[in-house]
Amino acid sequence: MSSDQDWQRDKAEFVADFESRPLAPGPLARQFAELTRTLLAAPTVEDILQRVLEATTVMVPAADLASFTLLGTGGHFHTPAETDEVATELDRLQYRFQEGPCVEAAEPGGPAVAIAPDLTAEPRWPRWAPAATQLGMGSVLSTALISGPPSAESRGALNVYSRSRHGLDAADRDVLLLLATHASLALAATDAVTRAELKAAHLRKAIDSRDVIGQAKGIIMARRGVSADAAFDVLRRTSQDLNVKLADLARTLADRHTEIDVPTR
Repeated sequence: MSSDQDWQRDKAEFVADFESRPLAPGPLARQFAELTRTLLAAPTVEDILQRVLEATTVMVPAADLASFTLLGTGGHFHTPAETDEVATELDRLQYRFQEGPCVEAAEPGGPAVAIAPDLTAEPRWPRWAPAATQLGMGSVLSTALISGPPSAESRGALNVYSRSRHGLDAADRDVLLLLATHASLALAATDAVTRAELKAAHLRKAIDSRDVIGQAKGIIMARRGVSADAAFDVLRRTSQDLNVKLADLARTLADRHTEIDVPTR
């Protein structure tokens, strides 16, 4: 029998064996199926965004922080949902400097994906990259959100931040693109009023978080005689060490400042 006939026979046997086996979904497929069920049951757009962010930190293991960027009708960026206040600060710096991955990905006509494996050696964002490394980040990945018809343009981005240099790779990019698709579908189902309410709700939350972080910074500044920037750095590092959201740590310190202190670095 010729080698070609051997190959055809082996191929037929392989196909027959493969088709006889039931196809079991892998863990990632099961996670996306569960996410879909969760999103269908979410009562509000804010809940949908938060659940996508929670799924992001699970499905992208190197994602220490995650956030959404949305581009408003007036051309202004804002962050309607995030996993931690540090993510909001990272986004806010991009909006201020008008450079960075989420700004690029969220702009209509921008790249579908903006990734920086090593922020310590990133020339594209000369102001933002050093600021991000100062906040403890090593790599970043942003993927565009697509608005509904008729424009089908990018109107936002899903962002992940990793404290590890080279912590985010091509596999993470592919997962994030699928997560961004889920979020895009959820946002496409909302109207302008819902988006305005979402922005207002997040603004109230941001103001509350900023107030309590300011209180905590004041306590640290008074106790240790340090600057506001140094006090914020103490809070940020402690939140990382304890794996607690920055705003939650600040609230605990503000409420119980007579009982506890944050560690001295």
